[in-house]
Amino acid sequence: MSGAATFVPTPLLLSDSAKARLQALIEEEGNPDLKLRVYVTGGGCSGFQYGFDFAETVAEDDTLVEFGEVALVVDPLSYQYLVGSTVDFEEGLAGARFLIQNPNATTTCGCGASFMV
Repeated sequence: MSGAATFVPTPLLLSDSAKARLQALIEEEGNPDLKLRVYVTGGGCSGFQYGFDFAETVAEDDTLVEFGEVALVVDPLSYQYLVGSTVDFEEGLAGARFLIQNPNATTTCGCGASFMV
């Protein structure tokens, strides 16, 4: 008899607006292999800051999170800080940008680009 299945929480969520924007960017580039790479680096006014980039390739130790026709890629170091977060996209007076809603952050800066755990 095999053991009970283990529930693994979704590492990252993608809002509808982020999904739509990512799909639009993929179509604009004409490259269905494009994925949104989400990462965390040291720095920023609160200790860590979020970064976004586009990736065509996925490294062996990356985590790939697929949402239908779009996908997120996270490196192993950033993964631990992003589990349970939602990647969102907003358009406002400050311009259009991807951002992270991170339940693990104890402090965030006013612009939402950096955080502390």
